[in-house]
Amino acid sequence: MHHLFLTLVFLLIAGTFGHAQQMSAAKARLVESVDSRASRYIEMSDAIWALAETAFEEEASARILADYAEQVGFRVSRNLAGMPTAFTAEYGSGEPIIGILGEFDALPGTSQQARPKKAPLREGAAGHGCGHNLFGVGSLAAAIAVKEAMDRGEISGTIRYYGTPAEEKYFGKLYLAREGFFDDLDACLDWHPADKTEADVQSSLALVDFVVEFRGQAAHAAADPWNGRSAADAMELMSAGINAYREHVRPSVRIHTHMQQAGDVVNVVPDYARFWVRVRDSKRDGMLATYARVRKIAEGAATMADVDYQITLVSGLHEVLVNRTGGAVMQQNLELLGDIEYTDEEIAFAQAIQEATGKEQRGLDGTIHPLRETLENPGGASSDVGDVSWLVPEIRLGVTTAPIGTPWHSWAVVACGGMSIGHKGMLQAAKALALTAYDLYRSHETVTAMQAEFRERKGGAVYQAILPEGPPPIPKGK
Repeated sequence: MHHLFLTLVFLLIAGTFGHAQQMSAAKARLVESVDSRASRYIEMSDAIWALAETAFEEEASARILADYAEQVGFRVSRNLAGMPTAFTAEYGSGEPIIGILGEFDALPGTSQQARPKKAPLREGAAGHGCGHNLFGVGSLAAAIAVKEAMDRGEISGTIRYYGTPAEEKYFGKLYLAREGFFDDLDACLDWHPADKTEADVQSSLALVDFVVEFRGQAAHAAADPWNGRSAADAMELMSAGINAYREHVRPSVRIHTHMQQAGDVVNVVPDYARFWVRVRDSKRDGMLATYARVRKIAEGAATMADVDYQITLVSGLHEVLVNRTGGAVMQQNLELLGDIEYTDEEIAFAQAIQEATGKEQRGLDGTIHPLRETLENPGGASSDVGDVSWLVPEIRLGVTTAPIGTPWHSWAVVACGGMSIGHKGMLQAAKALALTAYDLYRSHETVTAMQAEFRERKGGAVYQAILPEGPPPIPKGK
């Protein structure tokens, strides 16, 4: 019944939009809106790229986006859910209420010039190794195009842009979700930089982040080690336990560890150790079961080393709840826009990056990929967009901003995000988001079908953010 329902929904959307061979005048005006402001959007993106501010430190980056939204007529609300860099920019009134997500945080240690060989802009500094400088601006550009269509009287309703911080570390959308900021949306859209262009109808990995602290007894490592109880021993034992456990987990599971602290000098038995652990699986239930087992491993390690231990939840993410109905609408609009075209210089830049990172020199893929089947266990990464998708039907998009096979979260992505390859992808994403949002405003039936699929896929699950009690972990002094 579930598959039959989705097939009927897909046919409805394909029948509604599938016969359009040429862009309507109204949609052409949306595209023109993005193109007419392209130089300003590129300027904003490059400014955020150069700032490269990390989680909850994105004061200037958020201000660039929020100030411009306010300048062009949006109602801006700042400092949301206890996060100084979280904001919304809203325009219009009434229903439907359509959201568009934007991100703007950078990754530590990935600083890079806009050059195809590794060359940090500032040694050891952060960089936009996930392309969020493009993400935040591209989404805002789409919201502005929708606003202008509202001003022309072509569509009505409410458009709301979300400036969401700290996606790479603290998952800012979780705090917004916990406080109900997405609850009144009829549908939501987002995009992400990628090495290919497609309507994204794959899920992501659920995860949980937690820290294990071991506390023992310090002693002289040579004179009286028998008086010591080593916290570092417990951490090593826990690591060994996790490594043994890896053989017995499902293929969809990933477990990551980081030994953050294990003593200060070699001649002291360390009385404190800190272990950061992340558990992922393609489904939240599987992730939670693995998490429970790893917690037992921590307990066993503490017992063997005769030390105390404490587990502190950092946060966790849900997997993306796919919406193929919305994906079909996005697919039609991607095909309407057509492929991204590149210059010889851009292709040469891409090939130089591929050579520098040990990849086949295949250049760039600006073609529109077909809508894929949704896999049960797709693998890949995690995102706090997943949590939004359990609250409202979510349409996702990936757009080419880097060469084929580029290592993500690396200097290579940073390099492309600060030059024309990234700029072209950002503008293409803005247009695709705007065209898709326009279709939702024009078709109540499509929104209703998206919501029906959302309820079908969600079933009886009740969303609850995986967060500790209390406010977001804003750095001191912010």
